Amino acid sequence: MAAVRRASSALTTTLLKLNRLHVTSSQTFTPPLAAVTTTSCFKTFIHTSGCCKGLSEFFDDEKNWGESVVKVGRAWKLEELRIKSNEDLHKLWYVLLKEKNMLLTMEHAALEEHKLFPSPERIDKVEESMKNLEDVVRERDRAYWLLETGETGERPSAVVHDALGRVVRKEFDEHPIPEWMQPKTNEVESKKGDIWRFQRLLKEKEFVERRKTLRLIRNHVCMLLRRFPHMDMDKLQKQYPEVDVQALRKRKFARGHHDQNQG
Repeated sequence: MAAVRRASSALTTTLLKLNRLHVTSSQTFTPPLAAVTTTSCFKTFIHTSGCCKGLSEFFDDEKNWGESVVKVGRAWKLEELRIKSNEDLHKLWYVLLKEKNMLLTMEHAALEEHKLFPSPERIDKVEESMKNLEDVVRERDRAYWLLETGETGERPSAVVHDALGRVVRKEFDEHPIPEWMQPKTNEVESKKGDIWRFQRLLKEKEFVERRKTLRLIRNHVCMLLRRFPHMDMDKLQKQYPEVDVQALRKRKFARGHHDQNQG
């Protein structure tokens, strides 16, 4: 240990001399990590990873505490992620994951203290960036497997009917016993009545939701026609293809107090 201390002291003295020489010049000298290490941890002077801050990594910067708005950038685009290497994407994924954990922690802390979480759109931007990163990685995997084997490499799937009779896309799974060897049961046959009743109620719910959405769009178009009678009807019809603009223009609700009333 004495030899290590002497070597550490000599190295620190040499680096300090070099630092004084460079300070007098126009360039700035940045000492390596070994110059700032203590004697007790000199044996790990070649370690170059970032310092560990413990639980403080789960919280935002202190200068953002109490702020109502936090200025941040936009989400990563697909075009920007496609030009990056696999190693950069791997690093960026964990950076985004760490940022998401921090934002969710701050959101939970603000909820516990009954305070407003500043700039909640940051979580959406991080999730959008992670989704775009996954899409880029999936594109590269598909291209690799198509080049090597002629297949996409993804798990095969098919459109099937689930237990409730709905049409869904299901990915194939591996089973220890083949399907044709599995014992058949009459469970589905005994519940056919319940399944039909569920499908009828589900279709009724979807019909009510579609009718409600169509009514909202129709009322919105009528209000636009009432407030702006000189607007381009063709452009309005192209923007709202769900409704008939010419038929709505003749309705009483769409007529305003102006000379362009359509009676």
